[in-house]
Amino acid sequence: MANDVSIDEKTSRWTATGRLARWLLGALSLVGGLTWILVTTHGWVDLGVGLVLAAAGLVLLMPHRIQLPRRLTALVMVVFALVGTAAGLAALTERTCCAYAVIADRGWPFTWLQKGAIADDPATAQRLADASNWNVDLVSLATNVLIWAYAGMLLVVIGVLVRRTRSDHRVPQAG
Repeated sequence: MANDVSIDEKTSRWTATGRLARWLLGALSLVGGLTWILVTTHGWVDLGVGLVLAAAGLVLLMPHRIQLPRRLTALVMVVFALVGTAAGLAALTERTCCAYAVIADRGWPFTWLQKGAIADDPATAQRLADASNWNVDLVSLATNVLIWAYAGMLLVVIGVLVRRTRSDHRVPQAG
């Protein structure tokens, strides 16, 4: 496949900036994903997060190998980011710890909402925790949004590759 941009073609500053941003995000995602896989061995969620980051990083680094439809990819990424992050709120982890601390966490794959309370007995701690406000961790929220957006992009990549494979294997009709 030939690259869309020829060497003689002048590119605008915004085009060059976009390519640089794509390359940096791809490189950081690939290195971050591989590091995540190597360093965190807590379970299948961490492996999945690392694989999504690494695969998305590869896709971002190789636009000449996998050309994605821009509007469809952007739409799917936005929808996956919002729906995936919102669906992650269904994951609730609640625990009672130590000197009667009750902590409730929401968010998946990373917890980004949390509330809790400490009291002299478990019933009071539970009542206070239920009445407390949720605290938002913006870094974890942004990470969840990015991972779900990448998952959407990878879904588009799979669709493009399946479509390419089907069109390559079609038998020409005589007639």
